[in-house]
Amino acid sequence: MTYFIHADLDAFYASVEQLDHPEYCGKPVIVGGLPGDRRSVVSTASYEARKFGVHSAMPVAQAYKLCPQGIYLRGNMKRYREKSDEVMAVFSDFTPDVKQISIDEAFLDITGTEKLFGPPGLMAKKLKEAVRSRTGLTVSLGLASNKYVAKIASGLSKPDGVSIVAPGEEERFMSALPVSKIWGAGSKTQEQFKKRGLKTCDDILRLSLDQLKSQFGAAFGLFLHRAVRGQAAAAFEDERGTHSMSAERTFPYDLYDEFTIETTLFEICETLMFRLLDLNWQSRTIFIKIRYEDFSTESAQETLPRPVSTINELFDHLSALFRRKRQDGRGVRLIGAGLSNLETDHTPLQRELFDTGNEKEQALEKYILEINKKFPGAALRKGRSLMERASKPADE
Repeated sequence: MTYFIHADLDAFYASVEQLDHPEYCGKPVIVGGLPGDRRSVVSTASYEARKFGVHSAMPVAQAYKLCPQGIYLRGNMKRYREKSDEVMAVFSDFTPDVKQISIDEAFLDITGTEKLFGPPGLMAKKLKEAVRSRTGLTVSLGLASNKYVAKIASGLSKPDGVSIVAPGEEERFMSALPVSKIWGAGSKTQEQFKKRGLKTCDDILRLSLDQLKSQFGAAFGLFLHRAVRGQAAAAFEDERGTHSMSAERTFPYDLYDEFTIETTLFEICETLMFRLLDLNWQSRTIFIKIRYEDFSTESAQETLPRPVSTINELFDHLSALFRRKRQDGRGVRLIGAGLSNLETDHTPLQRELFDTGNEKEQALEKYILEINKKFPGAALRKGRSLMERASKPADE
């Protein structure tokens, strides 16, 4: 039997701030910006702040009206990444198959680990205890036979809980939920549900596949048909087989900000290149995936003349592919990227006629990888500013 855990750190940014600043504990902490910052939105609100109605993606100005006594912070992404890496290292001690989908959540395939850690439910409890003891943070877990149900189950166990859906109980589990719990159905879709009088997953379950496709479109209609039955919905499935690697990030709201999108794409490139170096593979086929609120998905791939060799090179190619493929004016709910047609890096390659600097960059990245493997707590990364490097001679 296949088992997946979806692990979701509780109010992550705010929890890190409370961990680092004990005086914040028990108080409403809002991370995202200061009350006077224009256009700032809430990234994370502590559970104390949520009691006042503050939630992610809310304008900070609105949050301040609801909770003027809150502690407002712009945040520290370097520190959050450090703690994220600590948590992912804990996950890796329980299973080698960890797929991080955002800074504060991951899927763990725990199939076949029973001899090491006991039954899946017991393992989940051990995992929570390990995260708390080694990082000081709490995590909510969902355990199920597929990733989609595990993802929804973890949301029902918040904060600091475990929700288990036994094999064979997926449809019963989903049918009892309100439509607001369907992961992948955003605010616009929720409005359509309301107009059609669809309040629970069971209401959708009663509609045929043809009815769903007619009302919501072919792609999203099929998704709903599978989702309310607790089947392995397409949201988290790898569509490109075993000769590829990919990473993706899902956002809790429609994302339009170009800097945030590019930063996320850079982090994905970083993840991919470090995995590529660690496995001694190479690839010259890249692909991008963009998902919008209505679950429609854009994808594209490109085969390059030479294998990518550095994070910056991969980012340059993927960001150009992303810009060509993205539909203007539409908010992004998921961005993913990957490399396919993987092969060992022992394949002889023609050297560049001129020094492009890639060999030095690759050497640096291999050094960072070795340091992080030797000292997991180091959490070394390349800076976001490298994306904006100037193409000038080295002596300028």
